[in-house]
Amino acid sequence: MKGKMKAMVFYEKLNMKYEEIDIPQVGPDEVLVKVKACGICGSDIAYYWGMSPLETADGKGPLVLGHELSGEIVELGDLPKSLGLFKVGDRVAVDPLQYCNACEACKKGQVNLCEEKIVTGVSVNGGFAEYVKSKYTTLFKLPENVTYEQAAFCEPLGDAIYAVQKLEVTLGDFCVVIGPGPIGLAQAQLIKSSGAGTLVVIGTRDYRLDVAKNNGADHVYNIKDSASKYYTSDITKKISDLTGGKMADRVLVATGNPESMKIPFDISGRRSIIVFFGLPGENDVVEVPALQSIFWDKTIKFSWLAPLTWPKAINAISTKLIDVESLVTHKFKLEELVSALEKVKNRVGNPMKALVIP
Repeated sequence: MKGKMKAMVFYEKLNMKYEEIDIPQVGPDEVLVKVKACGICGSDIAYYWGMSPLETADGKGPLVLGHELSGEIVELGDLPKSLGLFKVGDRVAVDPLQYCNACEACKKGQVNLCEEKIVTGVSVNGGFAEYVKSKYTTLFKLPENVTYEQAAFCEPLGDAIYAVQKLEVTLGDFCVVIGPGPIGLAQAQLIKSSGAGTLVVIGTRDYRLDVAKNNGADHVYNIKDSASKYYTSDITKKISDLTGGKMADRVLVATGNPESMKIPFDISGRRSIIVFFGLPGENDVVEVPALQSIFWDKTIKFSWLAPLTWPKAINAISTKLIDVESLVTHKFKLEELVSALEKVKNRVGNPMKALVIP
């Protein structure tokens, strides 16, 4: 498809412009998608404020950000057209991790670790535009009962599912989620639906803990704000009291805050599993109390991206296993993206998940 489109083009720190640029031209193995919804991620904020480099060749713009997206197919490359897997008009979610399917990691099914990956909205132009192109191998058709706005949550939900799978929840487990951001709250819902006996959510902002309480958490605690109705000055004692001293069976850390990443070792019990999901800073370190962890036979894991979990994410939305709409609090027009990033960063209006609707 020839022509121009509107896009928000990121150039450098605090420099993003609403412009007309060329509609991307698809290659033989690609499709062109008209963007219907694109979520704002914390990484988009980090890129815009210069807190993290892009994955372009030089780590800089110009680049169209946006990697949590859904849309409608408007053009097919020769290969997907000949295979008949997709057609113009199909409603799809777009996996931004465009893995190669050929490197050693991909051949092992470790597509999140692809050695030749490109990432839509991070290393190549993404979803904060009217159109985006994608490899056909990382597109997923949407059921009729899944909206574009719901589908824009597939990327973070796929990440959430992978972490919860690693948590290995068994029936009746006492589970804790630390960090009630949008993904942490999605993980909390998934953990509860996986058979957790008791679910505790720990955070620092009451409006997020309120959402957790309304989405199945049995107990919520604010460990920072002494004026909070959920405040506790000693979260370790709280967990001990709730478990009769046995402590938590499963702890998922959905924040990269270094102080919060110390908590799971204090609140987890014998044969517990701890999964670190939140993204810390480049120089942050997690210190493990080695002897106690060994004596209590703890398992410590890390979770990265969403390898092969997209069908499960779409099915979880379609079957109402998880309510993503309760996590969407703000919607913006494409040309409002800079203002949207500022509002989300500064938590104006208590945002959870914000969407851009081109």
